[in-house]
Amino acid sequence: MSETNAFPETGYVRVKQILNVIPVSKSTWWDGVKSGRFPQSIKLGPRITVWKAEDIRNLIDDLASAA
Repeated sequence: MSETNAFPETGYVRVKQILNVIPVSKSTWWDGVKSGRFPQSIKLGPRITVWKAEDIRNLIDDLASAA
């Protein structure tokens, strides 16, 4: 998981950064957010949606332990 080493520890990340470390399609990601499988997003502006890096790192850890 060398990609997660480059993933930020804190702060906010965009969907493109998330999909680099979690191998799902963009539509699958948004379906997961809507259903609650993936962390909820935060709107910073009309066209800016982000997630907390900590939430995504926790998701990666959960997915790795489930595999």
